[in-house]
Amino acid sequence: MDMARRWTPQRFVTLRRIRVIACVVALTVAMVGSFAFTARKSVALSVNGKTTQVTTYAMTTTRLLQEQGIDVKSHDIVTTSSGDRLADHAVVTVRSAYQTTINIDGTEVPFWTVATSADQLLGFFEENNAQAKKITVDINNVYNQLTGGLVINQDGPVTVIADGKTSEAPNGKLPAASILDSKGIVLGREDRVSVEKDGDQTILRVKRVTHGEETRTVPIPFDTQTIIDPNLDEGQTEVRQQGENGEKTQVYSVTYVDGVAESETLKSETITKMAIDQIIAVGPAKPKTDENSSSSNDSSSGSGNSGSSDGSKDSDTNADAGSNDSSKNDSSSNGNANNNSGSNSSNSNSGNNSDSSNNNGNNSGNNSSNSNNGSNNSGNGSNNSGSNSNNNSSNNSGSTNTTPSGRLWHPTVAQAQSYAAGAAAQRGWTGADWDALVKLWNRESGWKWYAENSSSGAYGIPQALPASKMAVFGDNYRDDGAVQIDWGLWYIAQRYGSPSAAWQHSEEIGWY
Repeated sequence: MDMARRWTPQRFVTLRRIRVIACVVALTVAMVGSFAFTARKSVALSVNGKTTQVTTYAMTTTRLLQEQGIDVKSHDIVTTSSGDRLADHAVVTVRSAYQTTINIDGTEVPFWTVATSADQLLGFFEENNAQAKKITVDINNVYNQLTGGLVINQDGPVTVIADGKTSEAPNGKLPAASILDSKGIVLGREDRVSVEKDGDQTILRVKRVTHGEETRTVPIPFDTQTIIDPNLDEGQTEVRQQGENGEKTQVYSVTYVDGVAESETLKSETITKMAIDQIIAVGPAKPKTDENSSSSNDSSSGSGNSGSSDGSKDSDTNADAGSNDSSKNDSSSNGNANNNSGSNSSNSNSGNNSDSSNNNGNNSGNNSSNSNNGSNNSGNGSNNSGSNSNNNSSNNSGSTNTTPSGRLWHPTVAQAQSYAAGAAAQRGWTGADWDALVKLWNRESGWKWYAENSSSGAYGIPQALPASKMAVFGDNYRDDGAVQIDWGLWYIAQRYGSPSAAWQHSEEIGWY
C-alpha cells in the first residue's frame, strides 16, 4: 500500500516539476553570476593627468563619469581605449578645456584648449598645417589656469625678448611669471605677453604698452561760390574774392606698443582759423533770337526723337504724339507756334542750362504748337524716367556690394583652417584624419562661416541642421566661425569617432 502511494503518477509528475524548476533556478543563478562577474570592470580613469583605478558596473563612459561625479563641459575632451562600450581594463581620459586667446595673422581669436604648455598648444597648429598662418598665444589669458600657470616649454629652454633685449631661460618648465621674475622683468598693467614659435625656438615676448597724445594741425579747404554778374559778357569769369584755407587743431589719444603707434582716438578738435570762401562772378547767357530758336527747335526735334528712342517707351509715345499734333496744326497756327517756341527757348536757357534732359524735353515740347502744357508734360516724363533710373541703380549697388565682415569671428578660409588644424590636433586628428576633415568641410561649405543651404537650412562651416544645435557652444553661432568649428569637431567625435569615418559616410551616403 505504501509503495503504491509512493509511486503514483501524480507523485511522479510533481517530482519532475520540482527537478525542472531546480534546473531553471540553477541556470538563472549561473547567468546572473556570470553577468555580474563580466559586468564588473576595473577601469583606469585619468582626469587632467591624475590617474586612479576605479571599479564599476557602468556600460558606457558617460555613465562612469556620472558615477564618479565628474562634470564634463562642452569643450572638454573625453577619450576611451575601448570605444563606445566600456570594457574591463579600459583607460578613460578626461582633459578639461580652458579658454585662451590666439592670434591668427593679427586677428585675436578665443580658443579652447587642453594643452599643458604654450609650446604644446603651438605645436597643435603645426601638426596639421605645415603652411600655418602666423600663430601666437596670448599668455595674459592662459596664465593662472588649471594648475596655477601654463608651462611655456616642457622640452627645453625659452628665448625671452623684452625691452629690446634677448636672453635665454634654461628651464622652460615654468609659467611665464616665474621666467619673467627670474629675468627681473616687471610687467605693467597693460603690457602684453605672448608665446610664439620660430622653427625649433620657443619665444616668450613682452610688448610694452604706453599711451600718449599727439597734436596735429589740419587744413580746412575753402569753398567756392559762383554769382551771376549782368555787367560781364557771356562766359566771362572774374575772381571777386580770393579763397583761403582755414586751420583746425586736432588732439589724438594714441596707444603705443613698443614705441610704435598702434591705434588712436580723436580726443578734441578746435578751429583756429576760419576758411574764406572764394567768390567767382560769371557773365549770364544771352537770350537766343527767334530765328535761332526756330532753327534750334528743328535740330532739337531730331535729337529729341533719337534720344527718346534710346530712353523709355513713354518718351517715344510723348514725342510721337507731339510731332503728330504739330503736323496737324501747322497750317492754322504757325504764328502761335513761333511765339510759344520763342518763349520756351528763353525759359529753357535761363532756368535749365545744366539739365540736358529737361532741355530735350522742352525742345520736344516745342515741336508741338498745341500748348505749353504738352511740352511741360514731356519734360516731366523724361525727368521721372531719369529719377527712377537713378533710384534703381543705387538700390542695386547697395545689395550687390554687401559682404560679410566682423570679428571672429568672420574668418577667411585660410584662417578657419588654421584654427581647425589646432583644434583637431589636440583631439589626435592628424595626417589622414586631418585630410579627411579638410575634404569633408570643403564639400559641405567650402569652409565659409556664412554658408547656408537654401533648401535644407543647414548652416555654417560644418553645415549644422538645424543651425541652432551649435548654440551649445555659443549663442553667436551664426556669426562666429570658432563656435561653428568647435561644435563641428565635437559632433564628428560623438557620432563617428573620427573625421575619416565621417568622410567615409559622406562618400557612401552623400552627407554626414
